[in-house]
Amino acid sequence: MKKITVSDEVYKKLLALKGEKTFTEIIDELIRENVKKRAEMIISLSTKSPPEEYEEAIKFVKEGLRARHIEKDT
Repeated sequence: MKKITVSDEVYKKLLALKGEKTFTEIIDELIRENVKKRAEMIISLSTKSPPEEYEEAIKFVKEGLRARHIEKDT
């Protein structure tokens, strides 16, 4: 288990979302939602955009997934 430090403002926002869940569960849900939105963006762009925009979106999503992968390794 690792400790993190957040600002008072972020803590209050997390606390408002928390309910019966742990802070770990809330943060994990927020990360998952973010990754899901990025994947949906790629799907949308793949049918509407020129290839260069599609490639940029993939790069953006991969960066988010890399952060998730690092967390699992620690």
